[in-house]
Amino acid sequence: MRLRQRLEVGRRSCLAPAPWLRVRARVCACADLSGLGVRLIPERAAEVELGPAGKKYESPNVQIRSLLFCLSAKTFSAAMDEYSRFVDWDKMDATIQTQDSKELICTDFQEFKQLARQGCWAKNHSLRAKVYLKLIGNIPCRTVTPDANVYRDIVVKIIGKRNTGTLPLPEFVDNSLVPNYCLNAEGIGAVRKIICCIANQFPDISFCPALPSVVALLLHYSRDEAECFEMVCRILACNDPSKRLIDQTFLAFESSCMTFGDLVNKYCQAAHKLMVAVSEDVLEVYSDWQRWLFGELPLVYVARVFDVFLVEGYKVLYRIALALLKVFHKVRAGQPMESDNVQQDIRAFVRDIAKSVSPEKLLEKAFAIRLFSRKEIQLLHMANEKALQQKGITVKQKRQNVHLAVHAENFKSEIVSVKEMRDIWSWIPERFALCQPLLLFTTLEHGCSLNRFYSHSEGHEPTLLMIKTTAKEVCGAYLSTDWSERRRGGNKLSFFGTGECFVFRLQPEVERYEWVIIKHPELARTASEPGAKSTQVSTVLSSSSIPLEPSDRLSPFLAARHFNLPSKTASMFMAGSNECIIIGGGDGQALYLDADLNHGRTSHCNTFNNQPLCSENFQISTMEVWGFKDTMNV
Repeated sequence: MRLRQRLEVGRRSCLAPAPWLRVRARVCACADLSGLGVRLIPERAAEVELGPAGKKYESPNVQIRSLLFCLSAKTFSAAMDEYSRFVDWDKMDATIQTQDSKELICTDFQEFKQLARQGCWAKNHSLRAKVYLKLIGNIPCRTVTPDANVYRDIVVKIIGKRNTGTLPLPEFVDNSLVPNYCLNAEGIGAVRKIICCIANQFPDISFCPALPSVVALLLHYSRDEAECFEMVCRILACNDPSKRLIDQTFLAFESSCMTFGDLVNKYCQAAHKLMVAVSEDVLEVYSDWQRWLFGELPLVYVARVFDVFLVEGYKVLYRIALALLKVFHKVRAGQPMESDNVQQDIRAFVRDIAKSVSPEKLLEKAFAIRLFSRKEIQLLHMANEKALQQKGITVKQKRQNVHLAVHAENFKSEIVSVKEMRDIWSWIPERFALCQPLLLFTTLEHGCSLNRFYSHSEGHEPTLLMIKTTAKEVCGAYLSTDWSERRRGGNKLSFFGTGECFVFRLQPEVERYEWVIIKHPELARTASEPGAKSTQVSTVLSSSSIPLEPSDRLSPFLAARHFNLPSKTASMFMAGSNECIIIGGGDGQALYLDADLNHGRTSHCNTFNNQPLCSENFQISTMEVWGFKDTMNV
């Protein structure tokens, strides 16, 4: 039977292709598949959509350029032999071995992205190999990037006659797991050989724990060691400032861990609360996030992640890790931990993820999370990186235990206990969790004066304001911006701050209210998105592409100007004058404090979509403002 299926748009005839086929009017510039047997056929005809039964839908007067990907049965069989050298097929999932004929036809990036998410090539080993080869081949790289010929020249000199199974790995993989991923004995040895040769060619790599997993995965889809080496080198040598692929320094890795912790704090609050409760150092738990993906996930799952990662970029990794944590919390909620080490529990859970969720469901959960834009995530990553640099943390060293930042020996408050302060500390951005709390102002010592509050608080960013009422209620706010910014409005009361601000209450019950846009991103589109072109695989910004502000400051993470907000009430974070302090606005105020710091009121407001934080009209018993010792200006 002839398996090759053709689509002849000009003649208005076709043989029914695969059910997912859709021919559109735009060409995917970023996902050029021409080298995979794809034929570019410019025609002037109607748009054609083909459903499961080959039904034809037409829209007149549309310029069509169709990409046709065809492999014959013989080609598939040959490809099967080509890409089987390192695979132990007896250990492979049967579904991956399917060799049904399939055409990959795509003329639009958004459609191509959906095909990747849906696993269009996930059940055809050879088709996935060809897609990987072309996508990685399209990565822009340094002028001199080691290729397959370099590997053939150096492998004998570097490896010699040593036993490949016991080859020591370079220090930069940080004793990472070297997953077998159903490789045969030759493949397992080849992973170590390739990593050693990469170390020889990339002396600037200082920390890259994900590398063994990436090499092992790509060996599945390589005809020989040299081809795998070249693909990995292209990923490592990417020089496009708008793309971020694999972390290669400890600074980049550690800031990605902090960024992941920030995202968990905002998007997985129930799981974050559990991590804080059961672990001594929640940052240590989140430092495992890349290991979950590149080490613990079974092959079927990590390959599906990699399918989408190559198309959409680094943000996909955050999504998958967040989804894993959500599933872990859902499955383990109310159950005792299997060990006294939550890190080990999560690792074991990820290894056995098939018991809880399929690869398709995991991806579905991941893409259901409404994350920040790539621009905002990159700004957050850069702020975390800058904080680490200013703390001198650029090489691997023991991380500050978050519980050491707030402990009984050096913390004393008239409003909250050590435990309550630790809970608040777990809510603040990771780059400030590196710091210790520093008492700046208290009404018990400095008096009930708004001017004294300003004089002691100005010059510190961020700050934590806490109030205890005469009814013993406790509430407060995390404020992202220096109070001196209030002067920019002259004598007029004006709002400032960023979307990192939040308000909270501790007594009578604990509740945190974040910026409304975080939980409801549909209320605003990011300013960078409306004009964005669909042909961009990734829109991650580099430090060189983000304009610097005065004093060489980064554009703040979650600055209101980055978003097209429906009204100003969505960004009324903080304001101050000689008469009052206001936190949150729009149809009410989350907190209003008078000039004597004696009376206040609280109500629902649009900025935080909060409930009243305490009695709606209250009298202040004690007020404290805390800064962050050794706070960096980030």
